Amino acid sequence: MCVGVPGRILEIEAGLLPMARVDFAGTVRDVSLALVPDAQVGQFVLVNMGSAVHTLDEAEAEDLMGLLDDFNAFHEAQDRPPLEPPGRPSAPLA
Repeated sequence: MCVGVPGRILEIEAGLLPMARVDFAGTVRDVSLALVPDAQVGQFVLVNMGSAVHTLDEAEAEDLMGLLDDFNAFHEAQDRPPLEPPGRPSAPLA
């Protein structure tokens, strides 16, 4: 399963591959804009694996952030251990 996370573009650096500093609720990361070259400072983008894959309006971004908050709260309420990444067994193979 892939999860895209919404974030707001703070600044853009032009270059061979356009890059942006993107704010994810207080955490700032460098993100590739190669797939959304028309994105502008202040816009929200949906980011997956370090690349912006879609631009969002503010209402869409807020809705997605709310869904992610709900998912995290549900997961924590279930008192479950963190999910294991696909392809990695939780215990050594015998």
